[in-house]
Amino acid sequence: MAVFNAFHALMPRPEKAAQVAAVPYDVVNTEEAAALAEGNDLSFLRVSRPEIELPAGTDLYSDEVYAKAVANFKRLCKAAPLEEDPEANLYVYSLKMGDRTQTGVAGAASVADYDADIIKKHEKTRRDKEDDRARHVMELRNHTGPVFLTYRSNAEIGAIVDEIKKEAPYFSFTAADGITHKLWKAGAARSQRLSKLFNDKVPFLYIADGHHRAASASRAAAACRQANPFHTGQEDYNFFLAVAFPADELRILPYNRAVKDLNGMTSAEFLKKLGEKFTIVPAAAPEPAKGGQFCMYLDGKWSLLTPKFDISKLGVIERLDVSILQDNVLAPLLGIGDPRTSKRIDFIGGIRGTKELEKVVSQGKAAAAFSMYPTTVEQLMDIADAGKIMPPKSTWFEPKLRDGLVTHHF
Repeated sequence: MAVFNAFHALMPRPEKAAQVAAVPYDVVNTEEAAALAEGNDLSFLRVSRPEIELPAGTDLYSDEVYAKAVANFKRLCKAAPLEEDPEANLYVYSLKMGDRTQTGVAGAASVADYDADIIKKHEKTRRDKEDDRARHVMELRNHTGPVFLTYRSNAEIGAIVDEIKKEAPYFSFTAADGITHKLWKAGAARSQRLSKLFNDKVPFLYIADGHHRAASASRAAAACRQANPFHTGQEDYNFFLAVAFPADELRILPYNRAVKDLNGMTSAEFLKKLGEKFTIVPAAAPEPAKGGQFCMYLDGKWSLLTPKFDISKLGVIERLDVSILQDNVLAPLLGIGDPRTSKRIDFIGGIRGTKELEKVVSQGKAAAAFSMYPTTVEQLMDIADAGKIMPPKSTWFEPKLRDGLVTHHF
């Protein structure tokens, strides 16, 4: 069963939370991070993307970058300030985007659970990204951004969370992107009850987003363990910051595809080959209405693609929409064998909408674009349960958790 502990979070004062809060480090590049942090000395991007304060062209993995992260974190702790919660708490964190609200519990997840696959993965990690985050964690001695977890919903946990949400939040603000963030302290008694429920009722946690953060926490813990001759397993470095959401509250948006060229074919030649495996008709809308179908934007028109083969006979990975497209279109027809490394394909998060797909094609940046039906949370958990790895760029979660609202130090 899952270990999910209360901890003494470092937190900004409520009146400074909106200034400190920042999008995750890996959803923006250096230029975008600099623009978001401009004019805001308290932005947590100055800790998570410290190169924005260094000369253009600075190596992102240089000693100067990590030294700047440490200096900025120390400055932020004093300036915000970031203060340690005197009481060990679990924290209830809600995000409202439009008319949807999702609410999770922020706590200290167990590295041992991650290593033992009680915290399940569905994605491969890259060594260079692990190296970066592991060093960032060790230099700061702090997990600065949460791992986004999910679990199969539990009514008892939900009832306690709903009880807490009736109280006044510790802080509440609406960010520039219109997403409202609220956070409550659970209190000692309810934190203990919630921890026990996770331990008794939640057999597995699943990483929805943040595989590299979790992997870096495991590596940091291993380094600390090796350096500590009196290691007990209860030290703070054995845990990492996470927010766990019930699966039925999450929404996955599609991760759409745009291809740079048609692999030497004309549109007519491509459509002829495509028609061997798919029924092609004009699309009534630019988004597919159900799984197993795709909408394609080509030559200024949207078409609906429906497989002529029985997808129910495919395996748990092969029946994913992203796999069907990859295995039957991108690889055999367009020659895009490895979408992780190919320069001929771009991935466009569903939050940007289908107008973005039309735009990249009409501007000549892509020859065709594919609008996908989103992967479901149940598919994600089924694949993780089977010990399988999802294809790259299968899920896009919105809204994104914010860095800096609670951090876990060790």
